[in-house]
Amino acid sequence: MLSNASILVIDDEEDIRLSLRGIFEDEGCQVAEARDGSEGLSAALDGDFDLVFLDIWMPGMDGLSVLRTLREKGVDIPVVMISGHGNVETAVTALKDGAFDFIEKPLSLENILVTAEKALELSQLKRENRELRSRVQPESDTHIVGTSPQVVRLRELIAQVGPSDAWVLISGENGTGKELAARGIHQASRRAQRDMICVNCAAIPEELIESELFGHEKGAFTGADKTRKGKFELADRSTLFLDEIGDMSLRTQAKVLRILQEQKFERVGGSKTFRVDVRVIAASNKDLNREMLEGRFRPDLFYRLNVFPLTVPPLRERAGDVPEMFEHFSMRMARSQNMRPVRLDPQAAEALKGYSWPGNIRELKNFVERLSILYPGQEVTPSMLPPEFYSGGAGAPSRPAVAVEEIADFKMARAHFEENFLRRNLARHDGNIARLAEAIGLERTYLYRKLRMYGINAEDGRQR
Repeated sequence: MLSNASILVIDDEEDIRLSLRGIFEDEGCQVAEARDGSEGLSAALDGDFDLVFLDIWMPGMDGLSVLRTLREKGVDIPVVMISGHGNVETAVTALKDGAFDFIEKPLSLENILVTAEKALELSQLKRENRELRSRVQPESDTHIVGTSPQVVRLRELIAQVGPSDAWVLISGENGTGKELAARGIHQASRRAQRDMICVNCAAIPEELIESELFGHEKGAFTGADKTRKGKFELADRSTLFLDEIGDMSLRTQAKVLRILQEQKFERVGGSKTFRVDVRVIAASNKDLNREMLEGRFRPDLFYRLNVFPLTVPPLRERAGDVPEMFEHFSMRMARSQNMRPVRLDPQAAEALKGYSWPGNIRELKNFVERLSILYPGQEVTPSMLPPEFYSGGAGAPSRPAVAVEEIADFKMARAHFEENFLRRNLARHDGNIARLAEAIGLERTYLYRKLRMYGINAEDGRQR
């Protein structure tokens, strides 16, 4: 538990600071020191520590004042108070003010280590409790829904690789559920009691990704006003999920490869070496084999990550799962928003199975949310589906003949009319969108937006 812990010692006695530093560094900890209360308060506020040992009696700002200020500012790390002039009243005051424990000088080696272990266990339990509370929310569901052969096989592979420490490379289109698969692997592993740490490599600017991954020391660069732990350090004895790893620059790939191989690193702007035990799961929506051939992805990094390849299929390749997934998202929406769930009639279910779902599971989830708002508690029929599900585009069925007078919803009736109007007039102008815009009096940008909305393109209007 103590290994790699970051500990701050605040005491005006140099001998005490040196003694505690020696004890904790022997246990593999990183130790920082402060000589008085003011210096210690600044260090605690600026740094990223797992535990603080704080002397009560110091010149200037005493330890109790430091403790109260930390709690007032929302710093929730465990603080162990130490004193050579202890009494029951002082100890009770410290505990009431939020101290984890109170120990007296002269310090006992055994007492220090036992107290530090318990304090770090409490800190870990608090983090796990926060994670568990988030997991009971519907968004954190790690179950992969579906009974298609592709999904059954995917669940089997996750169950096989999860308990091992093998690194996994997940491929799949955007929105297919790659992070869901990664969480399933993590939950099946011996590291499941700790949070899985996620990094979206595509969302972090190139100049900040090293700091994000490896952490930084205070003053390492402009804006680095505090010491921060990186994702590798936070993932120690847990799982690090590197999403969209194909978007990393070659320069960052080289650094990540070194750290993956050695499992040790230095923070940006620092010289101390941190050793970690991290399981890596990476994911990409790109064809990394092609990226390697074209020189955008390092082969040595690819082969280091690709110990156990896993592919998450797109939704169009397992269309039979769509009705079940619709029901799953509908019930989840109903629970989270206190709404009545929507249902699909058989014809509407067939229509959804015939749609190409370019946005995959993410698109389906958003679609269910939209219908839940429009038709709470109702059974959805084909006439209630948005126009794009009958656009005649690739992978979508043709719109059934529905008379406008049969459509009860005004928005659906208007959409039905708009789509038919645009299709007819586009055909009259042989697919020429510029002429269509001029003829019907619409600004071209707005017209393009409407055409995209209904899945209409120029080819649909050309005479054959």
